Amino acid sequence: MSLKSSDEGRFASGGKVFTLFFLLIFNFNSPTAFAQTKINPDSIPFAPAVDYGVGDYPRSVFCADLDGDGDLDLALANYNSTNVSILKNNGDGTYQTTVNYGAGDFPLSVFCADLDGDSDLDLAVANYANDSVSILKNNGDGTYQTAVNYGAGNFPYSVFCADLDGDSDLDLAVANWGSDNVSILKNNGDGTYQTAVNYGTGNGPAPVSVFCADLDGDSDLDLAVANYYNVSVLKNNGDGTFQTAVNYGDEDGSHSVFCADLDGDSDLDLALANSISDNVFILKNNGDGTFYLDSNYAAGDAPVSVFCADLDGDLDLDLAVANAYSDNVSILKNNGDGTFQSKTDYSVRSWPFSVFCASLDEDSDLDLAVANYNSDSVSILKNLINFTRGNANGDKKVSVSDVVYLINYLFKFGPAPAPLQAGNTNCDSKVSLSDIVYLINYLFKFGPPPCK
Repeated sequence: MSLKSSDEGRFASGGKVFTLFFLLIFNFNSPTAFAQTKINPDSIPFAPAVDYGVGDYPRSVFCADLDGDGDLDLALANYNSTNVSILKNNGDGTYQTTVNYGAGDFPLSVFCADLDGDSDLDLAVANYANDSVSILKNNGDGTYQTAVNYGAGNFPYSVFCADLDGDSDLDLAVANWGSDNVSILKNNGDGTYQTAVNYGTGNGPAPVSVFCADLDGDSDLDLAVANYYNVSVLKNNGDGTFQTAVNYGDEDGSHSVFCADLDGDSDLDLALANSISDNVFILKNNGDGTFYLDSNYAAGDAPVSVFCADLDGDLDLDLAVANAYSDNVSILKNNGDGTFQSKTDYSVRSWPFSVFCASLDEDSDLDLAVANYNSDSVSILKNLINFTRGNANGDKKVSVSDVVYLINYLFKFGPAPAPLQAGNTNCDSKVSLSDIVYLINYLFKFGPPPCK
């Protein structure tokens, strides 16, 4: 066997570790030498929802480390109380009492990002009633300064923060329900913003959701916009200006769009939640940022928010869908090729309008946060798979036996880690030799621990 990659080359500088690797791969012959916890491949289990009070009529939830302590806090946009709620994480996926900060009139969407380049996370909030986006800068500890408002289009419904012009700061894209367009506000580099430039969404009325991603593989970020009856794709010219919208589909009540590689072919597909037809449409990428309708899958009653994430730890992306009228979240498990199994529903409070997937309790699997519009609450549903990255054999500790287990899996036809993400120690979305290198460096060379 030859070691060629830069990661593998790190073995050469440590003779003991290099020798250990070859002793392990050639001397452990049994692929089942160590015990493994089995996960039901057909289930993604979640604990019953735990609810926390927030402001009036929350419409959007975002999970992020707002206070810099390494765990994920919550930000919610509260439509009827003209504010944003911040709930700090206690470190275990439970949350402190809500603290509210003023935004504009009737905020519908919140996004957390480092807008001013000081390494903490600020807030961008789309305000429906006063045609603006509020920027709330972080004081560095998860408390926020007074909102500064910037004009957008008519009735802003959704905001997304991303580097659209390639200058390394984060700009804003805003979907405007009332003016059938998307506003682009470029960052001056300090978290202040230039005047909005608007781009039409063609014959797609009522934009309600915007997502920024590299859809055509040219390394700049394009726009996907869910209009109420279709989805628009606007390709980036490379400088944060955009081409004419191309529309796809004829869906009823398109309410939320998410861009992700659902079929494992390295380009980004679209998942679209449709609130009238009660389903999720999957539009597959042709590889060049054009799309075709692949299939649709039943969700609950009035699905209004979709999020793509690896919920079962098998390295493909599943769907979480918030269903406003059936008071639940639908989980649709990916078969590995961008087709999905029938939904499993989990109850939340009244009128869930937004779902976000993240590791809230620091155990490596992804939990759910759900904003419940009609019950003034956020629901937390903890994932019960409870794996630890690096613990490939499921014995609840990270040790040399996990190195052996990964070697047997990759080179000797041994069983896979369960879930597969347990063996993905470096978070590169695959299990490979580099994960063995990473784990050996952690265990024997003071390298970084397996990623979260």
